[in-house]
Amino acid sequence: MIDRPELAAFLRQRRESLQPEDIGLPRGQRRRTQGLRREEVAELCHMSTDYYARLERGTGPAPSAQMIASIAQGLHLSLDERDYVFRLAGHTPPMRGASSEHVSPGLLRIMDRLHDTPAEVLSELGETLRQTPLGVALTGDASLRTGPNRSLGYRWFTDPAAQQSYPAQERALLSRAYASGLREIVARRGPDSTAAHLSAELLEVSEEFRILWAKREVGVQPPESKRFLHPTAGMLQLNCQTLLDPEQAHRLLVYTAVPGSDSHAKLELLAVVGTQVLS
Repeated sequence: MIDRPELAAFLRQRRESLQPEDIGLPRGQRRRTQGLRREEVAELCHMSTDYYARLERGTGPAPSAQMIASIAQGLHLSLDERDYVFRLAGHTPPMRGASSEHVSPGLLRIMDRLHDTPAEVLSELGETLRQTPLGVALTGDASLRTGPNRSLGYRWFTDPAAQQSYPAQERALLSRAYASGLREIVARRGPDSTAAHLSAELLEVSEEFRILWAKREVGVQPPESKRFLHPTAGMLQLNCQTLLDPEQAHRLLVYTAVPGSDSHAKLELLAVVGTQVLS
């Protein structure tokens, strides 16, 4: 059963304790609201301000599990706080660990400060869970992908467009690295894991994957310096820094270019035009 009064009080208290600086917003001189405004939280949670306000007043409809997941992420809740909100709303909390898509508050706080930097949070299967605006401009809008296509490793072997974004001379090594990495995840998570089901599906649909899987390679690493063949900006050579959340097996990838380089200038251009097509 949903506990409307406690859910409303908890959401209100968490909103008031979350500061603009926590999500990368300027405070402004005229801000009088304690914490964030309802419309700011609603935008973070991808819902209407009216819907969120009704939840805080305890008068809204019973929120779905998907809505609660969005609220938990938008309010930067910890896993314990997320589970508490799920129970208040009458839902069973999602599983924790590698299968969880709840990004930790720590990683979100870092991402919120990377407006001018391409960055993304990935699951261990290469599913993009969060992106900065410049990350979207660099690698595409991950929110449009569904099902197995959310995994870059799956797209790599099933969608020719995925490989076109990387230099031709590096694709063979990247193919080996994706197959090797998936093999290691299957061994770690077991035969009934999502990784195992993903590998089984790839064995059915991709000849390239079948050949590499039969070689049983492990430990193959991609190049340290990543090169992206952007459809409009051209070739970019970027350094990739990785921050790992071991509890959730999530990785925050931050891409940077050497100051003054051609790639640095192209990133600055992408920051201006975003996902628009360049003439």
